[in-house]
Amino acid sequence: MAVAIAVTRERREGETRCAVTPETVKKLIALGATVSVEAGTGLGSSIPDADYAEAGATVKPDTRAVLDGADIVLKVRGPTAQETAALKPGAIVIAMLDAYREKAAVEALKGANATAFAMEFVPRITRAQVMDVLSSQANLAGYRAVIEAAYAFGKGFPMMMTAAGTVAAAKVFVMGVGVAGLQAIATARRLGAVVTATDVRPATKEQVESLGAKFLAVEDDEFKNAQTAGGYAKPMSAEYQAKQAVLTGEHIKKQDIVITTALIPGRAAPVLVSAEQVASMKPGSVLIDLAVEAGGNVAGAKAGEVVTTANGVSIVGYTNLPGRIAADASALYARNLVAFLGLIIKDGTVTLDLEDEILKAAVVTHGGAVVHEGVKG
Repeated sequence: MAVAIAVTRERREGETRCAVTPETVKKLIALGATVSVEAGTGLGSSIPDADYAEAGATVKPDTRAVLDGADIVLKVRGPTAQETAALKPGAIVIAMLDAYREKAAVEALKGANATAFAMEFVPRITRAQVMDVLSSQANLAGYRAVIEAAYAFGKGFPMMMTAAGTVAAAKVFVMGVGVAGLQAIATARRLGAVVTATDVRPATKEQVESLGAKFLAVEDDEFKNAQTAGGYAKPMSAEYQAKQAVLTGEHIKKQDIVITTALIPGRAAPVLVSAEQVASMKPGSVLIDLAVEAGGNVAGAKAGEVVTTANGVSIVGYTNLPGRIAADASALYARNLVAFLGLIIKDGTVTLDLEDEILKAAVVTHGGAVVHEGVKG
């Protein structure tokens, strides 16, 4: 029998993305699977049920009907308790589990004897690039961060010379130059802003400058060795942080917009902008905190809210920025899933090789146990 793939509607508040599109339904069927989709799954991404049906999926009315007999379940966020309870024993669940923080969901998946893969754990190696959900979603988050900043900022971005006088270009400072930061730089530059950026990883300096922005950092010996083999930023010493804080603090005072993107897997987000630095900014300035769901890079940021400080600075703490550009975010995420499933479905059957370096890095629960070392710890 064909592999039965189920896709349920996302139930987390504010989640507009979906795990499958009509394009990827066809690709999954080509892998040798049948695809069942819960009614309403694609509405947040402007995909009607009829489009799924036309692509070859079976649209079912509710969660239990979709999950009945499913070998593989695809989601954006981890399954709810009710969804996990409806899984058949040994089912495979693939989603962005947020496994370090969603401990109860991980325990429920373990109890259901599910094999659960966290897409955020896919290693950043060459053969896994097409499966890298962190990159696909962060790219859109960086773009959307600039759009949200432009909306919240009471002035234009480019320099404009008019008969009535000249309008100065906005000054944008991007803190954290990963995928999201680089896209934020590129987008702000396209809109005509004067852009600076900072990161503790020395390799990012050339990337920043290649986009036409100016790089800002204390470039000492610690800075030169501040990147892990996996490409992530290392936690910096208190001494380095103090020096960098002085440099960035003076710079932040002069900025119109600050966008923060710093995340360290498995840890709370580092605070990059202190309350004193926020207080030093001009009225009307805007901060966009992309790390707000992990505690936030900006002092005073609140998840899901826009905070206006006493000195008239807006701290934008919107969660799920990729979900604010849901059609594209869903399309990219769904393609990531198809590529990942290519490792699991072979010749129309489930072939689970947990010694494959990608699957081994991403698996969280298997055989009634939590098997991911980081999550166990």
